[in-house]
Amino acid sequence: MQRIEVGGAPSATSLGAPCASCGVVLAPALLLCPNCKALVHRSELETLAKAAEQAKQRGEIAEAMTSWRKALDLLPPESKQAARITYVIRELREQLERGEPRPLAANTAHAGNATPAPIPQTGWKRWGAAITSVLAFALFKLKSLWLLALAGWKPLLLGLTKLGTLWTMLLSVGVYWTLYGWRFATGLVLCIYVHEIGHVVALKRLGIAASSPMFIPGLGAVVRLNQYPIDVDEEAQVGLAGPRWGLGISLVVFAVSRLVHSPTLSAIAHVSAWINLFNLLPIPPLDGGRGFRALANRQRLLCAAVLGVVYLLTDQAFAGLIALVALVRGFEKRPESAGNRRVLVEFVVLGALLSVISHFAA
Repeated sequence: MQRIEVGGAPSATSLGAPCASCGVVLAPALLLCPNCKALVHRSELETLAKAAEQAKQRGEIAEAMTSWRKALDLLPPESKQAARITYVIRELREQLERGEPRPLAANTAHAGNATPAPIPQTGWKRWGAAITSVLAFALFKLKSLWLLALAGWKPLLLGLTKLGTLWTMLLSVGVYWTLYGWRFATGLVLCIYVHEIGHVVALKRLGIAASSPMFIPGLGAVVRLNQYPIDVDEEAQVGLAGPRWGLGISLVVFAVSRLVHSPTLSAIAHVSAWINLFNLLPIPPLDGGRGFRALANRQRLLCAAVLGVVYLLTDQAFAGLIALVALVRGFEKRPESAGNRRVLVEFVVLGALLSVISHFAA
């Protein structure tokens, strides 16, 4: 809060600090001095840049991105420095996705040094690349399920140490308990929790500041972003991380329900898959809406066709609704783009597998 002195001149706190370059007193929200055009947070920016470079040299890519994003918040969005840092964040993200935490070249901080454009593929090479992407994603999904079983406990337990998450979680259990009993209520809330932790893990991996999950009884849960993704590809990664983890927990619960012949677990798996399928609807601000922004129109139409077939095979209403909305959005007037093949494959695979689980668990 700003301090106000009654009956006297405004305090220095309310007016802001003087510019380090020209001495003009600046309003607290300014990022650029209107008099000399100097960056207001120059010293802090230098500290953050140094911390980011040190983290990168250590191979801690997520930590480096966290520092660069903090620096981005202290820069005017239209500035050249903001453009350069955005470029560096993209480079770090691509490096993280490749799983190769090697130090970047010294000149990557310059936006003018653009990455060479990939050679376009045609004919059988393009189809081969598409098939390879599908197989790679299928293997990635299997790896994700193993990671959830073997190493996923750490972020899951860490989330329970947050007081806001814990008490809203218990409140939701209490509400569902009165309606469906404690077993179903506990299982459902835990499945929703895993979905939200998927978002938290993706955000932390990309260095994006966000809150812990907060449950809203009857409406699920939310994670509030304190920073925003720099592009649609990043937004898609964060958006689809929830259904990805949701698929994992739904599949685990469904498998256990079949092993122990538990109708309650089967019902939990069905509703969990149904909730994650609902979240895939390509409508903002749902997870599917975030993922759909990274797709070109032709990819949206392909998604509509595949999930239309999934609907016919599984009779899952949300699969049909996703296909219908995808079809409509496939004809939106928007700038031409190459789209994101990985997001397309993930979106379709998630929709198909969640529909299958929901169908057989019902």
